[in-house]
Amino acid sequence: MALLILLRHGESQWNLENRFTGWVDVELSEKGRKEAAEAGEKLKNIKIDKAYTSALKRAIDTLDIALKAAGKSGIPTVRDKALNERHYGALQGLNKAETEKKYGEEQIHIWRRSYEAAPPADKTELNPEGRTESLKDTAARTLPYFKKHVLEDLKAGKNVVIAAHGNSLRSIVMDLDQLSKVKVLALNIPTGIPIVYNFDSRLNIISKKTL
Repeated sequence: MALLILLRHGESQWNLENRFTGWVDVELSEKGRKEAAEAGEKLKNIKIDKAYTSALKRAIDTLDIALKAAGKSGIPTVRDKALNERHYGALQGLNKAETEKKYGEEQIHIWRRSYEAAPPADKTELNPEGRTESLKDTAARTLPYFKKHVLEDLKAGKNVVIAAHGNSLRSIVMDLDQLSKVKVLALNIPTGIPIVYNFDSRLNIISKKTL
């Protein structure tokens, strides 16, 4: 058997300010650092063999703080941009409430939660290349990486923690839980709350719980 622990980073400064973040590399807020430490306390009695995180510091710092609180600093850790948050395109840096007034609550909900809809890709100061990603685009980089590396660790019987982001983790949960494009609309991964999957030797899910 093997355990997979999914941990969304603690509240970031832009979560606090209600701004779209995406690939912008912002710090954790004071609350976010506390959430990370509290997550670590919940992991104290769980053996963890390996950790993965994105290349963004809010996820990296969450992992570092959580592992320190759990007394597990120094375990093998891999950082990779394949686990980065989805790119929010022209919305990056904008206040969510003000953006809802401009585009409408329904449209913002579609951009944030749907599988195939991507935010506008206009070039801005925070998005000079004019990039944007849907959840489908995010899954196209996250899932191959997850299946190539993380599932192999789980198959070998290792307990693994992934500290990443709302949408990179949503793409993994969507795949693991076999959620449809409709059901994924309601899926939200809370900050700083460990989600634990228990797998058997054939990588069948035995159980899932939130700590």
